[in-house]
Amino acid sequence: MTASAEDYLEAIFILSQKSKNAHVRVTDLASFLAVSKPSVTHAVGVLKEKGFLEHEAYGGIVLTPAGESCAANVLRRHNMIQRFLVHTLGVSKENAEADACRMEHILSAETIDKMYAYLEEKTMQAGETV
Repeated sequence: MTASAEDYLEAIFILSQKSKNAHVRVTDLASFLAVSKPSVTHAVGVLKEKGFLEHEAYGGIVLTPAGESCAANVLRRHNMIQRFLVHTLGVSKENAEADACRMEHILSAETIDKMYAYLEEKTMQAGETV
C-alpha cells in the first residue's frame, strides 16, 4: 500500500466519522486533502479495485471493512506518533502533526509497537490513560 493510498483511506475515515452519514463526497475529500477532484476520482478508482471502498458514479464513498481496518490502523499510528513527538520529545504540535503524516508510512510495525508500549508505560506511571 502506498503512502498516498493510506492518506486517502485515512481522510475518508476521518470525514466519515465527522459526518452523520458514512458516505464521503469526492468534493469534500478533495478539499480535505487539498488535491483536485480528478486526483480523488483516480485514487478512489484504484482503491475500489483493491476492495478498500465502494463508490458509485456521482455517489458517496464508503469504506469496506478492509478499508476501514486499514484506515483506522493508519490513524492510530498517526495519533501515536504525534503524541510521542509532542509529549516525549517536546516537538511543537504543528511540527509533530507534519512529521507524523510522513512517519506513519515509513516506520516498521515493530517500531510503532515499541513506541506505543513506551507511551502506555509512561502514561500508566503518570496515572493517565493512553
